[in-house]
Amino acid sequence: MQILLPVLDDVKSLRALVNPDISKIRNIGIMAHIDENNMLFIHHGLPVFTDFMAQERERGITIQSAAVTFDWKSHRINLIDTPGHVDFTLEVERALRVLDGAVAVFDASAGVEAQTLTVWRQAEKHHVPCVCFLNKMDKPAANFSIESIRQKLKVNPVLLQIPVGSGKGFTGVVDLLTNQRLIWKQSSMGDDGRVFESKPLDQSDEPELLQEAHEARTALIEQVAELDDEFAEILLTDFIDNFDAVPSTKLQDAVRRVTLARKGVPVLCGSSLRNKGVQPLLDAITAYLPAPNERHHDVVERMSRLLVPFADQHVEIPSMTAGNIALTVGLKQTVTGDTIVSSKASAAAAARRAQNDRGTEKKGGENAGVVLSGVEVPDPVFFCTIEPPTMAKQADLENALNCLQREDPSLKVRVDPDSGQTILCGMGELHIEIIHDRIRREYGIETHLGPLQVAYRETILHNSSTTDMLDRTVGERRHVVAVELSVSPVDPSSPGASCELAFTEELGMQLSKEMKDAVENGVYSSYLQGPVLGYPLQGVSTLIQSVNMEPGTSPAMVSACVSRCMLKALKQAGGQILEPVMSLEVTVGEEHLSSVLGDLAQRRGTIRDIQSRHNNKVLLATMPLAEMMGYSTILRTLTSGNATFSLELDTYEAMNPQDQNTLIKRMAGLS
Repeated sequence: MQILLPVLDDVKSLRALVNPDISKIRNIGIMAHIDENNMLFIHHGLPVFTDFMAQERERGITIQSAAVTFDWKSHRINLIDTPGHVDFTLEVERALRVLDGAVAVFDASAGVEAQTLTVWRQAEKHHVPCVCFLNKMDKPAANFSIESIRQKLKVNPVLLQIPVGSGKGFTGVVDLLTNQRLIWKQSSMGDDGRVFESKPLDQSDEPELLQEAHEARTALIEQVAELDDEFAEILLTDFIDNFDAVPSTKLQDAVRRVTLARKGVPVLCGSSLRNKGVQPLLDAITAYLPAPNERHHDVVERMSRLLVPFADQHVEIPSMTAGNIALTVGLKQTVTGDTIVSSKASAAAAARRAQNDRGTEKKGGENAGVVLSGVEVPDPVFFCTIEPPTMAKQADLENALNCLQREDPSLKVRVDPDSGQTILCGMGELHIEIIHDRIRREYGIETHLGPLQVAYRETILHNSSTTDMLDRTVGERRHVVAVELSVSPVDPSSPGASCELAFTEELGMQLSKEMKDAVENGVYSSYLQGPVLGYPLQGVSTLIQSVNMEPGTSPAMVSACVSRCMLKALKQAGGQILEPVMSLEVTVGEEHLSSVLGDLAQRRGTIRDIQSRHNNKVLLATMPLAEMMGYSTILRTLTSGNATFSLELDTYEAMNPQDQNTLIKRMAGLS
């Protein structure tokens, strides 16, 4: 196969060349049958083949894996061209061990051939997500069919394109996600396919093509809904009557999830000789195949130094024995709570020795005796947005936040799906202030923090029972499911109060494990957003009373029906905002006691006790977290700096109606 890749002059900066953002990296391999994977790229306009050995060029095949790195749009692609001949299977094996994704290339006139099966099995062995490319669509015998992929590889091909024309009349493709028609008009024999025309399908196009594209997109949407629960729920909730209205971004996100979970394989087509369809293939590589940090490899860390701390000095040592505590330098992937072993074999041997010493049976896996329990991290109670000074610093900020999260598991970072803003979630005002300061001092980035917001919870007020039914034909399968459930409030006051799920005894015995999992997915996804402002729910118990379905109904449809039923039940039950309440201890001189008590009263504080400690008074109180904003500064002002305080999360309490209405109006104003 040969592909025209962008000139290397397109690299924007030295930093981007040397150290690109890991989320923008794609390490991929090309897998094909013998002569299908001959790669070409352009360097300053000159063609360079990845088949670099004389024997490879003479025979027109790949013998040794070759690598080429290039930038495509905002992504870095490290491409490994692997051999297709059975004699060089080891080359494929060693490449796939370190790759994050692969492109399987097929001759459209031949379909899945013998060696393709071999390399495909190797990719499956290493759990490598794949994209398929039907090549040589301009050959007279080309046949646009995915049946051989389905039957021989035993996978779900997810068709993302249909061809425009066939054989010598092949001119381009229709992108089923965006309904765009991509046409390559060859102006001369030397045309390298770099330029193509893209326009949306409209009524001026051939009726047959419009009909084929409409049917193919509908089939794509139905197929992805069967494979991805989240997309099925979106489809059934928002677009049940009009599949044409499904946004391409929602569909693309779902195809990515399906690909990464290896539930399906995206299929594209083209002719690499003339680079027809190659640009969309590169787009698919960046859109659907994983970044290195999305693959779950065993990490083998390298320690550069081992140190023992003596007072204010660190003494380097060559090794350490059991029972000692030491410091290490150079770890790149390890996070707080991880257990590090020198090898899997040594971990297994240590576990066996520990079990023999105790005279116990092996429990919980081979390495259970040497793996320390992870750190139990409480939920964050504050959050705020964080922004870099310029977009050029965004990658640096992401790197800083990743490093800080590795050492501090209580710091959570997420991206708001609607605004795209980065959200910092922490354990308190001081915690976030220190993180902000560390980013400035240690990483040299002057960031801007948005206003601090409290991480509220929600619960329900009343018992509620409801039913829902889903009857949907997807492709040739009819999915029919009816659900009956009830929700009820339980005591939500404990900080660790959870939401519960139970089945009636009879139903619990009837449902298969697969369907139980589907029901649980539907329920627990509903617990993530309460009915008032969308905060996570706390203190809700759900009882599944009945789930009736027709044979052939998919778990995804069951999950979607349960989720929809839960939404109805939660709305009927009525919502209540819960606010975190802190246990507060203030140590203050008696001369400032009245000022502090007055301030606590204004902040909705409740005094539990006043104790004496030497010449000071100790106030024990509770106060809503929302009232603690800036409290350290206020207390310092009231007492001329002669007071200290400490606090911890005590409970969650229901907000009074007036405060809840005020919060709802304020949040509506922010949105």
